[in-house]
Amino acid sequence: MKAAWILVCAAQLTMPLLYAEPGPTFIPDATFHGSTLAGWHTLGSASWSADRGEITAKGGEGWLVLDKPYQDSALYTSFRCTGPCNTGILMRMEKRGAGSTGVMLAVEGDALVSYRVMIDASGKITSKAKLRNAGGQARYAPPPPPPGATRPVRRAPAPLPEAPPGVTLMPHPARGLQPGWNQIEVLLDAEIIRAFLNDGGGEASAAAENMDEYGPMALYVGPGSEVSFKDVAWKNIAIKSHPDEVVGAGFRMQRLNEFFYGWSAAAADFNHDGKMDIVSGPFIYYGPSFRDSSEIYPNEAYNTSTQYPAKDWIERAADFNGDGWPDVLTSGRGVGAELYINPAGEQRRWKHYHVVDSILGEETIIRDIDGDGKPELIYTSGDGYISFARPDPKDVSAKWIIHHVSERGPWPPHGIGAGDINQDGRIDILDAEGWWEQPASGADTVPWKFHPVAFGRWARTSAGGCDMAVYDVNGDGLPDVVTTLQSHGWGLAWFEQKRDKATGEISFVRHDVMGMHSDKNAGGVSFSQPHGTAMADIDGDGIPDFVVGKRVFSHLDDFYDPDPYGPAVLYWYQTVRNPKAPGGAELVPHLIHNRSGAGSDILVTDLNGDGKADVVVATRSGTYIFWGEAKTPSHTKKAAKQSARK
Repeated sequence: MKAAWILVCAAQLTMPLLYAEPGPTFIPDATFHGSTLAGWHTLGSASWSADRGEITAKGGEGWLVLDKPYQDSALYTSFRCTGPCNTGILMRMEKRGAGSTGVMLAVEGDALVSYRVMIDASGKITSKAKLRNAGGQARYAPPPPPPGATRPVRRAPAPLPEAPPGVTLMPHPARGLQPGWNQIEVLLDAEIIRAFLNDGGGEASAAAENMDEYGPMALYVGPGSEVSFKDVAWKNIAIKSHPDEVVGAGFRMQRLNEFFYGWSAAAADFNHDGKMDIVSGPFIYYGPSFRDSSEIYPNEAYNTSTQYPAKDWIERAADFNGDGWPDVLTSGRGVGAELYINPAGEQRRWKHYHVVDSILGEETIIRDIDGDGKPELIYTSGDGYISFARPDPKDVSAKWIIHHVSERGPWPPHGIGAGDINQDGRIDILDAEGWWEQPASGADTVPWKFHPVAFGRWARTSAGGCDMAVYDVNGDGLPDVVTTLQSHGWGLAWFEQKRDKATGEISFVRHDVMGMHSDKNAGGVSFSQPHGTAMADIDGDGIPDFVVGKRVFSHLDDFYDPDPYGPAVLYWYQTVRNPKAPGGAELVPHLIHNRSGAGSDILVTDLNGDGKADVVVATRSGTYIFWGEAKTPSHTKKAAKQSARK
């Protein structure tokens, strides 16, 4: 281990449990709380009973069958086994002759296994055939190979790097069954059955083969087992809800297009007319009206259900070649970074150059790391480093010069930030696992000193948020951190900085703002996939606020992600300094819009020079401007004052 790799050994973070309280990722249509089994019927020799929401089965093989049938549905339950754990969940239980068939998710040892089962009239399983794997991000399974043929073996992904010596990173959910109560969520949508054990402790995805079947769901207990179930909740996921459109107080919406070109936007005066313009995907939208546009690269709209934006995951604007005209830098996971050089007023597509090869992170940021007045690209590299890259001063179109801030490690692909954490006048870099302190000898001295802090949470998906904000939330003079905890899951929190007066050692206290639907959330607001964030002073009070949006079906059009079809909301969280609140502050949510959400990034800037913050998002449903029309809506001021008096 290099001497520069220095760890802070004392606890870096005082916080609640790393995982949200157990519960379904969907808002249930119903949850069982009873002491009778009304609404259910039994099949088989097992004995079933209920007491205050807890269902117990023992004494043989059998099923507890919901009376109501479904086609696409989800079921969540906690379960506990006494002795052998022979249990499972049946979906689409359909009559076949004297018996029934269905798609069964079985708990076998520490694994989840999906089967097609046949059940006779007495409730016994007479046959079961293991379902073929269907992969992850799909709603419709690929066709099975022809008889006698085998599907080519897919190359396994490269293993993640090991943690650097002496570094303790965030724990992942424990794999397999745990002592006591376990949780399982099963979703059967179209052709795919998915299941998740303990929100990341195990998973399954299989092809149900027949999406036309229709029938109830059922709980199962096998011979020789005693199983208890509680918190049983279910939902008809065939029904999608679309709220009436609402634009929040203090904002006016302008939709620039209705198509999916990318997940990001940036602003600059690209044509030197003295007006701010927007670049998003292939288009520059010219201010001040933003009704006219031209392309910087050939445009192609993406399929909102089945495609990612190949070129524009993140888009940034700056004068990278020093000619006085703002250029554009796009980046994406697996595709690297592409530099588009402004043609200095010529109305044509822009020349472009591939300047960074290996990017793992879905979020990248540009900041002036070394204080030379020029921005660097900060990112998580594909080969396991937290890195920054700057243009080659001899040739901006050549491959950029890369500096690895971290040791090689399994750094998450979500969450990246920059700010002066320790107030030494130098910019530090953050990710979900902690922060790297820029050395006094300069940014190019690598690696930087690492301070492990759990700024994220592992569950069924990767830990880490988006653009992580560094600012003084509570007014105590110390920089805090505000971030979402899982871009493809749940969670928003602010991390209060604490500093030991004797040693100067820095630690953080986590204050949760938003979690799952079942958690206590600020303002009662909760949404998954908080994939786009930004720090900006929305209300004009001189204190930064935090803007967060949901990326609807954040991967693709399926149930790979939790609550993928929830409303596409976009909120700003007002920073309210309140000495009576935990940590001396709270983040109060205010709706901007409920039908757009965000992409991988949110742009907040003053587009028209009126002194008000404008918000720009690029999403699967198009590109939007939300014009700021009032510094602080009257209801917001009133809410802030009331909150401060609590």
